[in-house]
Amino acid sequence: MNAAPAFEAETSFWTPRILLSFLLIVLIWGSTWIVIKDQIASVPPVWSVCYRFLAGSTAMFLLIALRRQRLWLDRRGQFWAILLGLSQFAFNFNFVYRAEGYITSGLVAVLFALLMVPNAVLGRIFLGQRIKPGFAAGSAIAIAGIAMLFVQEYRLAPVGGDAVYIGIGLTAIAILCASVANILQASDGAKAHPILTLLAWAMFWGMLANAIIALFTAGPPAVDPRPGYFLGILYLGVIGSAVTFPIYFGLIREIGAAQAAYSGVLIPIVAMIISTIFEGYRWSPLALGGAAVAIAGLLLATRVRRPKILRVQG
Repeated sequence: MNAAPAFEAETSFWTPRILLSFLLIVLIWGSTWIVIKDQIASVPPVWSVCYRFLAGSTAMFLLIALRRQRLWLDRRGQFWAILLGLSQFAFNFNFVYRAEGYITSGLVAVLFALLMVPNAVLGRIFLGQRIKPGFAAGSAIAIAGIAMLFVQEYRLAPVGGDAVYIGIGLTAIAILCASVANILQASDGAKAHPILTLLAWAMFWGMLANAIIALFTAGPPAVDPRPGYFLGILYLGVIGSAVTFPIYFGLIREIGAAQAAYSGVLIPIVAMIISTIFEGYRWSPLALGGAAVAIAGLLLATRVRRPKILRVQG
């Protein structure tokens, strides 16, 4: 019998399960920026990152144990976990936390909305995911909206001169590290392993790498005795990491790295809404226009469906 190629049913961004997962990620990660700001106020950023993923990896391992899933990875699995841990949970977050020492969390959040660009490019190069015209057009519109939001946040930022350029540079490196991690976990080698187990070990290796970096760059462990600091660690580690990353990486495997990264378009808008409630942020016409344009681009880009993997039927 001759083998004939056939595509599986396409996965739509607007499938209720996909859309709800996407919105949950946006709501949680949109709230983490204000917590990160507090985390770097009195503790070296690298130690705060380390504590975050100590909490995150512990929560992940407990979840795996409760679900009675496989806890161990073979050598190949550990190889992918180490790569993912270093790129996502060590380098990416260290650069993000350090960037917030130079520019506002709002500027960092807005810049991170550009994650869809390297995700689309690297996904095309390494995963063979096509960039369709509709997605490209929607992305161009969304980037215009992001630029408007950036101008607004830049005007409000209480920094200037070299600090802005250093902060933007650190954020750009963080974006590239996050994009590499997104592509790594969507590769065939990473997908051969259970996502929860892979992420638990990745967070563990990321935590260990952060501890080593911290010892050499910031000295002995430092903590802030305030209850708010420890609650922030738990929130970022459990809710902002152990809950969200499995959902986010699952989305990448289903709808592609570029579309999943569109969560970054809405996250700064959610962060601004939260800032409005807790910090008295005031929306300008430019910010409102930027948010509207960015959402319009998202709606256009996510109308494109991504076919699943090509299979061979006999």
